[in-house]
Amino acid sequence: GGHMMLGYWNRPEATADALKDGWLYSGDGAIRDEDGFIFIQDRIKDMMISGGENVYPAEIENIIMGLAGVGDVAVIGIPSDKWGESPLAIVVRKDESVTEEAVLTHCASKLARFKQPVAVRFIEVIPRNPSGKALKKDLRVQFKEVVGP
Repeated sequence: GGHMMLGYWNRPEATADALKDGWLYSGDGAIRDEDGFIFIQDRIKDMMISGGENVYPAEIENIIMGLAGVGDVAVIGIPSDKWGESPLAIVVRKDESVTEEAVLTHCASKLARFKQPVAVRFIEVIPRNPSGKALKKDLRVQFKEVVGP
């Protein structure tokens, strides 16, 4: 309709990807519950498929942020011969009490098995763009040697 954007400034390829047949494709992934309510889960490009199941990094990130001593987190998919992709948690610690075992145990108590990270890596700062979104493409490059089960 008339309220929709016309396109991205000087980015015809991005415009073509986003606008198709009068529809705006935002790139957001959502689910509809049994009452018909829609819930945005994450960006489709960040979603991973593990053992045939859709896994949204934002859900895992929210769980990990609930662990005392975690300052920041990003979750990316890593290659897995067994599952296709597996979650890798990249964590910024507020203090040294946060260990890989603590993160994995916390996730095991709150997430289905296929959503649980298979490994944790610690870094000083999660790279983010000016709007605060984690630069997951950069993290995938930085942690490209990490492979899941």
